This record gives sequence, structure tokens and C-alpha cells, in this order.
Amino acid sequence: MANASTSHELPRHIAIVMDGNGRWARRRLLPRIAGHRQGVDALRRCIRACAERGVQVLTVFAFSSENWSRPQDEVSGLMELLGKALTREVPQLQRAGIRLHFVGERQALSEGMRHALAQAEADTTGNAGMVLNVCFNYGGRWDIVQAAARLAERGAPITEATLAGAMALAHVPDPDLLIRTGGEQRISNFLLWQCAYSELYFTDALWPDFDAAALDAALAAYAGRERRFGRTSEQLAQAGAAG
Repeated sequence: MANASTSHELPRHIAIVMDGNGRWARRRLLPRIAGHRQGVDALRRCIRACAERGVQVLTVFAFSSENWSRPQDEVSGLMELLGKALTREVPQLQRAGIRLHFVGERQALSEGMRHALAQAEADTTGNAGMVLNVCFNYGGRWDIVQAAARLAERGAPITEATLAGAMALAHVPDPDLLIRTGGEQRISNFLLWQCAYSELYFTDALWPDFDAAALDAALAAYAGRERRFGRTSEQLAQAGAAG
């Protein structure tokens, strides 16, 4: 399938808040965990579509540090779903050449889960294709605090450059495009530092319904944006002419 945009218009890094699983299930009179299972299928489709279109990095918000306050049966179901997804999906990611990273605080997870995450990362560490960051037990404020704490522990100066280098996503460029599904228009403590200049795209589509066509709509919207980074349109035009 052809790309939705030309190479210079394609975001290198897409970040997604995958919202709407519970509402998708509720509308069908299903338990919330059924929506999360469908959400895993939607993520699989999105990973494939992003890789096919040449996206270099995909970062998804799978479980926030605030999600622990959800009903215990839903939290337990999510943990079980993650374990099953690792078993089923990591071999497919390996075959597709996708490199997997889990981003977030791991101390709150069980020892078995921490081992499973580390093993999944190790299994794909040599892959040279798209980078997939799964933010699990992650919060943007936590990320900034842990970065500052790491620098303070080393006695390093805290500047924009050093803080950026200590962030949990320092291994990839900042997101060019942030997508949120489910109709809400906020970023909910996701990549607060990294998304300072990201283009924001909100869609009413619930995450289980997000497909390649929905991704292409987001890419088309992104291609129509003018990313100035503090400069004027005239300056951008002059720079383009000089290039």
C-alpha cells in the first residue's frame, strides 16, 4: 500500500494514547477486559501499518501510573493480558525486525513480569527495523523526576540537554505526531517533556476501531501542518528555498 504522505511529510516518530477500550466494550455490553483484548488486536494492526508506511518509531501508552487506581479485577486482567501478549506477539515482532522497549517504572511490577519485559527486549535488541516503545506504568511527571534524580545522583548539571539525555525515551527522537483516540482532547501525563513541539491529533474513533484508514487520516492531517518551532512562515520558506 502506498504511503499516505511523501517521505518529508511523514513523521519519524508517532506517539499514541490508546483510549476507548472500556467504552468500546460497554457499548457492546461486554466486560471492560474484552475491550482491552480488542485493543491488543488494534495495536497489532497499527504496528504493521506504521512499519509499512516507513515510520521509524512508534510509542504507545499502554498503562499509566494512574491506572493502578482502576478496579482491581481490571488491573489484574490487564497484567494477565500483557503476559499473554508477550508470549504471542514478541515472536511476530522478531520476524518483522521490530525493536521493542518497555518504558516506565518497573519496581511496582512482579518479579516475573519484570523478567518477561527484560526478556522481550533482549529478544529483539538486534533488530534494525522500527522501534516500538510500550509505556507501561509510565507517567510524564515521573519521567522528568527520575531524569532529574539520576543527574543529581551523578552530580551532573541539570540543563535542557542533560535532562533530555536522562529521560526514558532518550534513545529516540521526540515525537513528531501525538495521536489520541476516544474523543478526549488532553495528553493525560504522557510524554510531557518529549511532546513540547509535537503536532496533536485527536479522533473520536475508539482505540479498538483504529485501523490503517484512521492512521492515514492522521498522517494526512499531519502532512498539512506547518511546523515552525518558533520561527515564522517566511523564515521557513526562505530556509526551504536556500536548501
